[in-house]
Amino acid sequence: MSADTTTPAKVPPQRQAPPPRVSGAPRRRRTANGAGIPWLLLAPCLLVLALVMGYPLVRLVTLSFQSFGQSQLWGFKPAEWVGFDNFSGILGDGEFWGVVVRTIVFAAGSVIFTMVAGMALALLQQKVSGWVKTLINVVLVASWGMPVIVATTVFKWLFDTDYGVFNALLSRLPGVDMVGHNWFASGPQGLLVIMLLVVWGAVPFVVITLSAGLTQVPQELEEAARLDGAGAWGVFRYVTLPILKPIIVMLTTLSVIWDMGVFPQVFVMRGGHPEADFQLLSTYSYDRAFVVNDYGQGSAIALVTVVLLLGVVAVYMRQMLQIGEVE
Repeated sequence: MSADTTTPAKVPPQRQAPPPRVSGAPRRRRTANGAGIPWLLLAPCLLVLALVMGYPLVRLVTLSFQSFGQSQLWGFKPAEWVGFDNFSGILGDGEFWGVVVRTIVFAAGSVIFTMVAGMALALLQQKVSGWVKTLINVVLVASWGMPVIVATTVFKWLFDTDYGVFNALLSRLPGVDMVGHNWFASGPQGLLVIMLLVVWGAVPFVVITLSAGLTQVPQELEEAARLDGAGAWGVFRYVTLPILKPIIVMLTTLSVIWDMGVFPQVFVMRGGHPEADFQLLSTYSYDRAFVVNDYGQGSAIALVTVVLLLGVVAVYMRQMLQIGEVE
C-alpha cells in the first residue's frame, strides 16, 4: 500500500465577534456636552442683558407699586408700598386714555406712511440704473445716520412760522397763503409734522431692507405671472408680496415698537415742554416722573407701555410661526 501523501486542508481559526459596544452612554455624554456649549457661548450676552435691562425693568416694576417722590428720592422718607393705587389712578384718568389713543393713532400713521413710502422707493430702485441706485442708497444711509437732534432742528427750521421753507414753498401755489402759519398752534398739525420727521428717519432702513428682499424674488415666477396675464399689480400682489411677507412682518413690528416709544422728536420739537395736545406715552411718563415728581405713576405708565408693546411682540411671534408652518 502506498503512503497517503495528501496534506489535510488547514481550517482558518474562527474569528470571535467583538464584544457589543454600548453606544448609548458615549452618545448621551456627547449630546449632553454639546447641548451646554450654546448656553456657555450665550452666557456673556445673557449676563450683560441681565445687568443692562434686567435690573432697570425690576426697578421699574418695583416703583410702579410704590409711592415714590422727591422725599423718597433724597432719602428723607422710605418708599411706601401702595399696591395697585398707581395703576388705578392712571387707568381712571381720562387724560391718560387720551394719551393712549393719541399714541396709537400716531404710531399707526407713522408705520403706514413708513411702509408705503419704503415699499414704493424699494420698487422704484429696481427700475433705475446701477449708479442711480448707488446714489440713492448713499443718500438714504446719510439721512439714516443723521442724529435725531440734528434732524429735529432741521425740521423745526423747515416748518418755522416766520422763516420756514415749507410755508414759503406752499405760498407759491395759486390761491395759497401760508406765510406766518404756525404748524404747532394745534395738536393734530404739530403731530403731523413730527410724524413726517419720524417717517423721514425710518424710511431708509425700510428701503434698504426691502431692496435686499426684492433681490430674492425669482424672476421666473414674475415672468410666468406676466405670461398668465397678470399686470404689474397682480405680479406684486401674488408673487412679490408673499415672498416679502416675513420681511414686511418684521419691519412692521419693529416700526410699531420704535414709533410707540418716540420721545426725542416730540421733546426737542416742543422745546422740552410738550403741551397736552402733544403728549405721547413716552413723554407723558417722563412728565409724570420728572416734572410732577411722581415716580410711582411715571413707572406705572411706562409699565403699561411695556405691556402694550409685549402684545405687539406676541402678534409678531404668532405671524412668524404661521409663516414657518406654511413654509
